[in-house]
Amino acid sequence: MSAPITYEQGNLSDNHDVFLLFEETLADFVQRLGFAGATSWGDNEKLEKMWQQRRPLFEHITHTKDQFWLARQNNQIVGYARTTMRDGTQELTEFFVKPGIQSGGVGRGLIERAFPQEGAERRIIIATADFRAQALYLKSGVFPRFPIYYFGREPEQVPFASDLQFVPLVNHAETISTLAAIDKETIGFRRDADQQWFLANRRGYLYVRDGRPAGYGYVGENSGPFALLDATDFPAVLAHAESTAQAEGLKRFGVEVPTVNETAVSYLLSRNFKLDVFIAMFMSDRPFGNFDRYIITSPPFFL
Repeated sequence: MSAPITYEQGNLSDNHDVFLLFEETLADFVQRLGFAGATSWGDNEKLEKMWQQRRPLFEHITHTKDQFWLARQNNQIVGYARTTMRDGTQELTEFFVKPGIQSGGVGRGLIERAFPQEGAERRIIIATADFRAQALYLKSGVFPRFPIYYFGREPEQVPFASDLQFVPLVNHAETISTLAAIDKETIGFRRDADQQWFLANRRGYLYVRDGRPAGYGYVGENSGPFALLDATDFPAVLAHAESTAQAEGLKRFGVEVPTVNETAVSYLLSRNFKLDVFIAMFMSDRPFGNFDRYIITSPPFFL
């Protein structure tokens, strides 16, 4: 008989182990779907490099978590689930079960603990197309609203005309208040803790028209999020972001775009951006937000 599964709450010291589980599960998912893209799994040098890139993000999610649960078997972590709570919105940021024991009840036990159906104003997931996980999500009361496509290319300098001002963001209380107001208008809730992290880890811009905020965006190796009060500003904003990435010497510029954002999708296709093979799905327990004016955080661990 196999050893029993036990559940316990995770903490900061578990992050490296759950990162390795994430990478192992991702590699298995890629193989099962027949994708040709390489992953870091099996290459210790690539894994260590990826861990150093992901570590600040994992630490941020851990410090600001709502729930963080581990599943153990034989004293080894075989699954984990983590959520955040922002302004009444609970988001399942990660949910992974070790290949070989999936569909055995471990995932259900994690979801029940980390992502309960009570206690939040709204509940959301940026989900992969793994149908075994999708079944659990549907049973937990969240449903697909729209796909999210990643568009990428080697950046170029892109000429554009706009009446917007592109003002570098600075990390102080007034900035957080301004960004919170834009978030409420676009995604429907404020997330001050995440904005603090973006401001500390990414190059951000406030877009200003006639002295008033018109949106914001973050540019870098991992770009996003972008939130605009008027979707017609996306061509100028994305041209500015691509040009900034090229000027900084980045070899790749890409964004995670809700397909309901028709303005951004059309612009990116006109610029010959290529779609990645991975497609994510935005799931929620009810419709909300104005995602035709939004581009998701990359990598899409959270909205």
